[in-house]
Amino acid sequence: MASADLSQELKCLLCLNIDTDSVILRCGHNFCRGCIDRVLDTQEGSGGYSCPECREQFMKRPTLQRNIALRKIAESFLSTQPDQEEAGVFCTYCIHSAVPAVMSCLRCDASLCDNHLRVHSKAPQHVLCDPNTSLENRICSIHKHILEYYCTEDAACICVYCRLDGEHRGHQVEMLDEASEKKKKKMTNDLQKLMAETEEAEKRVQSLEKRRRKAQETADGETEQVTALIRDLRRRLDDLEQRVLSDITRQAQQVSQWYSDVIQQLEIKKEELSRKMRHIEELYDRKTASRADSQNRPETPERFQYSPQVLSSQRFSSGRHYWEVDVGGSDHWSVGMCYPTVDRRGGKFDVGSNNKSWCLEMWGNKYSVKHGKDTIQLPDKISSKRVRICLDYEAGEISFYALCYPIRHLHTFTAYFIEPLHAGLCFQSGFHSNHFTETPFTKEANALLTAKSEVHHFIIILLNLPSVFDT
Repeated sequence: MASADLSQELKCLLCLNIDTDSVILRCGHNFCRGCIDRVLDTQEGSGGYSCPECREQFMKRPTLQRNIALRKIAESFLSTQPDQEEAGVFCTYCIHSAVPAVMSCLRCDASLCDNHLRVHSKAPQHVLCDPNTSLENRICSIHKHILEYYCTEDAACICVYCRLDGEHRGHQVEMLDEASEKKKKKMTNDLQKLMAETEEAEKRVQSLEKRRRKAQETADGETEQVTALIRDLRRRLDDLEQRVLSDITRQAQQVSQWYSDVIQQLEIKKEELSRKMRHIEELYDRKTASRADSQNRPETPERFQYSPQVLSSQRFSSGRHYWEVDVGGSDHWSVGMCYPTVDRRGGKFDVGSNNKSWCLEMWGNKYSVKHGKDTIQLPDKISSKRVRICLDYEAGEISFYALCYPIRHLHTFTAYFIEPLHAGLCFQSGFHSNHFTETPFTKEANALLTAKSEVHHFIIILLNLPSVFDT
């Protein structure tokens, strides 16, 4: 009866077979792994899963845990309860049809069905056993006699001859059936204990699983709350960031616009001041050149080696221009025009003393015009201390005038100009200098020798030559 109850407990609730690969759900019910996998597969996509026995719902597909304890119990039970139909043992006396045997008699060496078992001898020597039990396992291998006893000292099944004359002589023995019943009873008790322990383990598993689910639900709730809180904080931070950045951008635009307006106003004012400065510079009579016996200036190809003279920084290759020069304060001077390729290291380097320059010269109150080897003495004394130089590049003319009243024309050179021309100035006044360059003239005059190229619009340049030169 206990064996039948145990068989029912070990059966899968789906296929009703005893299976050694049992798995357990969180609800505590056991199934064959293959059966429960098929059931869960059919529930796929239905929105949830449930136990086929108690209908407990699961949001996710449950994890199948292998029931190791139940597996051992099933294997132990199957080892003591072989399947008769699979053994294929039939009643020896039912010769007209194959009737399954329920018992086998070791003495008669025959298998019996229920009908033939009722009329079979009940004598003790007729030992009955499970029909699937091999007869070789019930016959003594030494004496070829039925194993009727169980030696408790050696834990072995023996026959009567092993007990009387064999190696088990004098040992404590029991009848094999009685020993078998004791063993079965002990195994049943052990099985019941295992089942009780299994049931207790299942209860603990269910309790722990319940607590785990509760802890998971609590964690899920807290996670959802924290997620919502962080989402709200992030949204607020994003809104704050947008507002702050918008304010910064607006303020930056306002400041930038303010600065742009101020800069624009200052640029307008700067341009106006520059225009006024240019106008003042054009009108201001303070463009000077001076002579010094020593100058702390670097040696450059543009410097004149011996002659105290300078050239304008700007050259003229077209148009009509004129300059006015105040030559008072010096008793030896020359003013005129010069090519930029004039010799600055050789012997003929004064303005007008070579074929690349033309000049008006005063020395000892005598005036002359010079170009290369040609020198023309002017007959009359010039009373004015201001002279004018006029250039008409296309006409090839360089003219000199004395700015007295009325203006007096002194001389005009005609030539075919092949290079641009510079305004040139040389003055001695009894001093000698080893090196002179156009730098003082260039920097102090600062390109103010430049004249407009229009015919009737000129910039007047006045060079005030001091009578006392810098030393």
